[in-house]
Amino acid sequence: MALRKLRVYTGPDAASVGSPLVHDAHEPNTVRTTLGDILPLLADAVASNRTWLTDFEADEITISSDLHDVLQAYRHFRRPVA
Repeated sequence: MALRKLRVYTGPDAASVGSPLVHDAHEPNTVRTTLGDILPLLADAVASNRTWLTDFEADEITISSDLHDVLQAYRHFRRPVA
């Protein structure tokens, strides 16, 4: 009879989940990643009304100027019509 070994699950392998996260050497405690890697997770967290989102709502993020322009235009045109 073969012995079975149990393993502790510590999460997905870095190679199996999207692109690898690259630490920015200039600023400790920062991670560079793509919007495509985090957007589905954030969208699900917002849709699920996760309370941990409030822990980060005052945090500043850096985005490209073209994404900022698109978001500002989207904000303007999604306003409800009176």
